[in-house]
Amino acid sequence: MSFKEAVEPILVRLPAVASPEGHVHLKKKLLWTVGVLVLYLALSNVPLFGMSPESTDMFAMYRAFLAGQGGTLMLLGIGPIVTGSIILQLLVGAKVINLDLSDPRDQAIFQGTQKMLVFTMIIFTALPQVMGGYIEPSATVASDLGVSLNAIVLLLLVQICIGGALILFMDEIISKWGIGSGVGLFIVAGVSQQIFTGLFNWKLETGLGLPVGLIPRWVYMVQTGFGLPTGFINILLVTGLLALVSTVVIFLMVVFVESTRIEIPLAHSAVRGARGRFPVKLIYASVLPMILVRALQANLQMIGIMLSNHGITILGEFGGETGTTPLGGLMYYIAPIHSPYDWIPSLVVTEYASMGITLEVWQIVLHVLCDAVMLIGGGIIFALFWIETTGMGAKSVAQNIHRSGMQIPGFRRSPQSIERVMERYVPKVTIIGGAFIGALTLFASLLGTVGQAGGTGLLLTVSIVYRLYEDLASEQLMEMHPMMRSFFGGT
Repeated sequence: MSFKEAVEPILVRLPAVASPEGHVHLKKKLLWTVGVLVLYLALSNVPLFGMSPESTDMFAMYRAFLAGQGGTLMLLGIGPIVTGSIILQLLVGAKVINLDLSDPRDQAIFQGTQKMLVFTMIIFTALPQVMGGYIEPSATVASDLGVSLNAIVLLLLVQICIGGALILFMDEIISKWGIGSGVGLFIVAGVSQQIFTGLFNWKLETGLGLPVGLIPRWVYMVQTGFGLPTGFINILLVTGLLALVSTVVIFLMVVFVESTRIEIPLAHSAVRGARGRFPVKLIYASVLPMILVRALQANLQMIGIMLSNHGITILGEFGGETGTTPLGGLMYYIAPIHSPYDWIPSLVVTEYASMGITLEVWQIVLHVLCDAVMLIGGGIIFALFWIETTGMGAKSVAQNIHRSGMQIPGFRRSPQSIERVMERYVPKVTIIGGAFIGALTLFASLLGTVGQAGGTGLLLTVSIVYRLYEDLASEQLMEMHPMMRSFFGGT
């Protein structure tokens, strides 16, 4: 029995959001998108019932791009969705699972298998956090309800799994009934909250005694005559100017590269004078492959933390206030960089010295190089996987153009001719774009951002918002000119 024959009976029984039977009007799409966003924000503020305040958030440093909220129903965020996508893309790319993604039937099997993997990853991501003691049960709640702590542990596990399933279905609703993708929308919501907090939060920061938000911090420093530290880098860090400049530069750079493209001329084979262009953007695969790279690092760190807490330190030890800071070994070198405090030698050495660890400068440099290799190399690999699994490859694009009645002037009107032209650009641009977005992510992570949203989170947010604007413009165009839907694959 082949893989397809074995898995199809299971896939048809998986719960799914019903697809629209016809065209969904733009206003209805906007209502669905806003409604799901409001629901997501509401669930992000619903705490897990029975959780102890002493619980540890294993993914605290990854919240910006995993779109989750620690201690709430949205604890897992998009982590299971991304992890399931990574596993399936690797299996398909290595031909362990043989699927022709240009075949509609195989595409449906791919999507269904990914959903099945997501359900599996929800359980496998929640179990270690609950059973490993990171999400601790509250003895007070157990006493008030008159049940054992094991019953509270089971209740916490059920709540986390329900939250993970809700995120999956909300993402599916956006994909079928809304605009853009739910994954992107949730990332934008989470990062926007962090940036807003980073600008206007009046809460005093422990250590320096300054407000967390940049604007309140500057007001406080002027009013109190706060003395600036010595050293140019220290002044930039304390005042938050480095984070502000970095945020603005990243925003401008992403907008610039999103607008950089190669345009392939098209002409309609039947309607004389009807011409168009197919844009191949520099970031052709978008920045979403960066989520896959960072999620892969987050999962590796989770494995390292669990092994370390059980006395297995072959991959490295973890410590710090939350017990999630890699102290050495392989886990230190593959840990993602989030801010200048992770690579400026004087800052890193001082932080690790407070934990009784001595780091050499060469170790810090090697850490930066390892993160650079993972981001740039991973960006290229996942970008190539992404375009093939989402129907953006040269073959799929050529078929869509041919079905729409368009052709490339000067070439025979056939999918094969169009595909040969696309092969000249799509793979090369995908590789260059994947490497470029990986380098840009590294640059953003090295400098840090406002609100500790992280370079990766900010990069994703700006790109997703830009593409959401383009999707909205396309939807408006198709509302005004219904015949354009056939070119975009609509109904």
